[in-house]
Amino acid sequence: MTEHAFHTIRLPVLLFAFVCLTAYTLEASAAPGDRVLFREEFRDLSNWKDFFFPKISRHSRYSIEQGEGTAFLKAESNNSASAIVYRESFPVQEYPLLRWRWKVANLYERGNARSKAGDDYPIRIYIMFEYDPEKAGPLERLKYGFVKKRYGEYPPHSSLSYVWASSQEEVKILSSPYTDQAKMVLLQSGPERIGTWQDQEVDIRADYREAFGTDPPARARIAIMNDSDDTGESSTSCIEYIEVFGR
Repeated sequence: MTEHAFHTIRLPVLLFAFVCLTAYTLEASAAPGDRVLFREEFRDLSNWKDFFFPKISRHSRYSIEQGEGTAFLKAESNNSASAIVYRESFPVQEYPLLRWRWKVANLYERGNARSKAGDDYPIRIYIMFEYDPEKAGPLERLKYGFVKKRYGEYPPHSSLSYVWASSQEEVKILSSPYTDQAKMVLLQSGPERIGTWQDQEVDIRADYREAFGTDPPARARIAIMNDSDDTGESSTSCIEYIEVFGR
């Protein structure tokens, strides 16, 4: 996607500048042994901010729906792209685990995880890792310092994107078609489970090590996106909850 904030230097910093830094911790019901930092149950969207991409005039729609005895986030796109971003970052080392429940109503006929032209997903959960100037090399500090001077905020250092891919792939992790600093983790792929709720649990720290060969930066932020501006198609997806925790 040519304008995606998560795949470039310029746009991620706009995203970070846009997001409020107000802390907000939700009441959570932890499983035995879990230390829950927060649990988003999508009763409303007060913990999230919209992000609209420059030069993309058609925006995806995020709303709270009721059904099956619970509230959930409904994400809809129609030849569109935009995201919602959680207000507060979290410490990855202390809380490296993430779980959620999601489902998709349909996939994209032209979706292709290896192609810029097919870089659309009915649902993505982004983990955007914050840049730490204390751990950067001279060239990296120069590059990120220039961006901060221009836009007022550092862009993300790197990202993991947990996706529901349209087609089957033989590998678990792929680099974004745009940059090696953005890795996609294919948790679900293909049409077999369309229309059914799927529970996911991931270890962000372990996935980052597998994807990048090193430990992740200290803090990260969550974003959600349903996009279809590259394929020109449309899709609907849902998320019942997201929980960040340690064990």
